[in-house]
Amino acid sequence: MTRDDLRTGAVIRYQFLWSHEAGRGETEGRKPRPATVGVHIPRQSGDVLLLFPITTKRPPETRFAVEVPETEKRRAGLDALTRCWLILDEYNEDAVGRSFYIDPSPPLGHFSKAFFLPLIKQFVARARKATRVSRL
Repeated sequence: MTRDDLRTGAVIRYQFLWSHEAGRGETEGRKPRPATVGVHIPRQSGDVLLLFPITTKRPPETRFAVEVPETEKRRAGLDALTRCWLILDEYNEDAVGRSFYIDPSPPLGHFSKAFFLPLIKQFVARARKATRVSRL
């Protein structure tokens, strides 16, 4: 996978580590799952990604999560017949090129800008409330 593949809205396979797992001392995600590159931050010490998980388990109404529409599931390389949600109140922070958790395969697909960019703007507005798990 190239650096250009890891642009905002790309859907990749990733060993996402949920905050409740990290809180119990776990360091490995339990399974590879689709995750979305929310933000790609270039840094001199190495680029950093903010990755948001995609799940088929319906989240509680209290979570900042969005059900992915069928058209977007197709664009993202997800099963269009399976309901799934993009979780935006919890994310992993990971390093490009140094991560043991980013699957090196090409992205599954990409969310459209029309769908994803308004969600990222909402995330930025709520970022202080979001839970970060750093894997740097």
